[in-house]
Amino acid sequence: MLDAQMETPAPYGVFHLSAFAAVILITVLLCVKGRDVKDGAFRGICAFAWAVLIVFETYKQINFSFNYNGGEPYWDYQWYAFPFQLCSAPIYILPFVFLSREGSAVRLATVAFMGTYVLFAGLAVMFYPVSVFITTIGINIQTMVWHGTQVILGCFFLTRYRKELSARFFARGIFVFLLMVGAALALDMLIPNITDETFNMYYISPKFPSTLPILSMLYGETPVVPWWLFLVIYLVGYTIAAFLVFIAAKWLAGSKRGKKKKA
Repeated sequence: MLDAQMETPAPYGVFHLSAFAAVILITVLLCVKGRDVKDGAFRGICAFAWAVLIVFETYKQINFSFNYNGGEPYWDYQWYAFPFQLCSAPIYILPFVFLSREGSAVRLATVAFMGTYVLFAGLAVMFYPVSVFITTIGINIQTMVWHGTQVILGCFFLTRYRKELSARFFARGIFVFLLMVGAALALDMLIPNITDETFNMYYISPKFPSTLPILSMLYGETPVVPWWLFLVIYLVGYTIAAFLVFIAAKWLAGSKRGKKKKA
């Protein structure tokens, strides 16, 4: 049942567009109705989203690693699917959001990271889902729920904290990003010592080629730049993308405030 099959969805086909429409609808409703929600409700929304993601990630891990051989079940963990990519960040970051105090440095840093870097990553997949769709129905649903939630929460956070959008706010997000990249690098150095499977968290391991669009041209099967330069380009590239998301959010927030003053 958990491995029910379907034809691999095509980008911008019915399955993809239906999921995208649902994400847009939920995002708009949450940002409009919840833009000034009180802290208790905000925590509840974040905790609920976290619980949903945990359930879907658990399903994914079981689906990828639980198999049958001649009718006999066996477990073979798929290390390439270990949940510590940029898109996996919400399951580690959200508890810091809903458990931290309103206005605290921890709360602001984590929502800044979620509203810039994680939002960009979610948007990238929602607009270009070529590599995430497979023939398993549950996994296709999981990936749309997962990346859609990144978009929903990222937009919601930027809307609720629209008055906090400053250079300091964005810098706090950079700090969290660097912490997560550092953790990914540590795992990339450690885990390959206990398994011979592909393990490439954040796709920045010096031991495996990156499969990210564009960046794979720099450090793919045949690297054209040294690893350290690839890492610098990765960090700078993602930060520029996150900054553009931040600038767009700040402009929209300022534009709406300007309209209110005129009214």
